[in-house]
Amino acid sequence: MSPDPHPDFYARHADLLDQAVARTADRGYWTPYPEAPSTSAYGAGAPAAGEAAFRALLDRPFPLDGHPTTGTVPATEVSPYGFPLGVSYPHLAPEAAIATAKSAASAWRSTSPDVRAGVAAEILARLNAASFEIAHAVQHTTGQPFVMAFQAGGPHAQDRGLEAVAYAWEAQRRHPATARWSKPRRRGGPLVMDKTYTPVGRGVSVLIACNTFPTWNGYPGFFASLVTGNPVIVKPHRRAVLPLAITVRIAREVLAEAGFDPNVVLLAASRPDERTAPALATHPDVRIVDFTGSSEFGDWLEDNARQAVVHTEKAGLNTVVVDSTDDYAGLLRNLAFSLSLYSGQMCTTPQNLLVPRDGFPTDQGPRTADEFAADLGSALDDLLGDPARATATLGAIVNGGVLARVEEAAALGRTARPSRAVTHPDHPDAVVRTPLVALLDAEADEKTYTSEWFGPVSFVIATDDTAHSLRVLHDTVRRHGALTACVYATGEDVLTAARETALEAGVHLSENLTADVFPNQSAAFSDFHGTSANPAANATLTDPAFVTGRFAVLQSRRHAPTEEHEEHSDVR
Repeated sequence: MSPDPHPDFYARHADLLDQAVARTADRGYWTPYPEAPSTSAYGAGAPAAGEAAFRALLDRPFPLDGHPTTGTVPATEVSPYGFPLGVSYPHLAPEAAIATAKSAASAWRSTSPDVRAGVAAEILARLNAASFEIAHAVQHTTGQPFVMAFQAGGPHAQDRGLEAVAYAWEAQRRHPATARWSKPRRRGGPLVMDKTYTPVGRGVSVLIACNTFPTWNGYPGFFASLVTGNPVIVKPHRRAVLPLAITVRIAREVLAEAGFDPNVVLLAASRPDERTAPALATHPDVRIVDFTGSSEFGDWLEDNARQAVVHTEKAGLNTVVVDSTDDYAGLLRNLAFSLSLYSGQMCTTPQNLLVPRDGFPTDQGPRTADEFAADLGSALDDLLGDPARATATLGAIVNGGVLARVEEAAALGRTARPSRAVTHPDHPDAVVRTPLVALLDAEADEKTYTSEWFGPVSFVIATDDTAHSLRVLHDTVRRHGALTACVYATGEDVLTAARETALEAGVHLSENLTADVFPNQSAAFSDFHGTSANPAANATLTDPAFVTGRFAVLQSRRHAPTEEHEEHSDVR
């Protein structure tokens, strides 16, 4: 018997849920969560209170009341801005986590999709109220600049979570809870049966989160699994535990208030010497896995977690085709910002810029590939010349692997604009680097640009002509994957060819972005993020396919009572 939740979170958020479902259909702009970190949106005391809440978590055990434990995870997180967080977490071994999640699942699975959606909406409301606390946690685990950490780690992540709630809730309501089936017969009365249809979660869900966007990439799977009736084990990246620990704390508080076992949501932080993600993902009782991260481990999960539905977002070669433009200055500004935002440490940052070697027309005269690379370098200098402005865009380098790739790219000897160090005015120990731009050849340097260079490294690649560029786009995306593609062209024939190429390659396309929308931005309820149509991902955030594999609709049926019996029956 499912508990009678109090308070009624579904009643509180029913209008919001209806609006969210409608917005998934019309695909226009909509958000219930203000994206600006302003006092007018969140209250005069919110920024200071959020920072104080973050500071109160440092250098002590993280408070997760009643959370099961098999020991302690020592502090593993160091801010990319130059200081250790000093936060320890409860340890929960994989077997214990899965057993605990299974034992907590029954009442949650048995309650209605309406109740589950209401609880999820309340969790999101409280996450939104904690947006400043979460922003500081995201900033100091990922290296994102603060405003980006607030937006991407807070309201934009919450948008994606609500989008998943809407899809999951609506999918479970597709079929009626009950139906009467009546089949006419040639002789006698019809065959009449009463049937019930109940959405039932697949089982334990494991979220394996990434270092760079733990909430934005994590919330869709988290909420999709939760609303479809599955307990969720959150396995954070060891360098970015805190944002998801706060999420787990808030989710458990809401579950308990609603009358459910808070162990429906668990944190599975790992010790430095452990590699628990494979054990969690391949356990026979784990039925759903969500993963964001490297292609190597994503491919391994797809091949080995055969007992589960596996959703992955991996790596790819995001590509720009430059054919022509009537706003060359806008093109350069847009690309310079796209390459600089969070130091290129985004799965959607352009890496390969395909340009005809002999030149392309612009409103400022023709530009060769060499001249374009130089102009792009100048645009980067203009954008990042002031250290305060630069660090507000670049953030900090998230780990040593990214820095090593920048140094490796510099050693290629093809640099058109070198990366340079920037001193952060508030965090002098932060490692900050501007983007490196190298000039390559489409034929001679294929081995170089068909590898992913995650971080502030991009290549201007000289091609024979636009047709050649489109072939390179198609072939590299089909073989290696991509999350974004862009084209700059003034002719509709080229735009049509680019669109057809993108459709064949299976990648989302942006056309002629010169204003304040950038290739590496993705808006919930309108933009789809990722696609199973190329190797960079096997799922889309967020669409019906992302939620429907998380539950099954199970039916029961019985012969309907005869008309004579119905008069005396209490069953309706």
